[in-house]
Amino acid sequence: MRVQVTLACTETGDRNYITTKNKRTNPERIELRKYCPRLKRHTLHRETK
Repeated sequence: MRVQVTLACTETGDRNYITTKNKRTNPERIELRKYCPRLKRHTLHRETK
């Protein structure tokens, strides 16, 4: 049930991270605060296709 998802920065659009999520427990798109190397600070990253 776990699938790989890509996380993209909401401010720059860069796809910086790949993680996994359980589709059964989290059917909606995930949002995490992660480090963006281009901006050199933590920003909100959202799941992309």
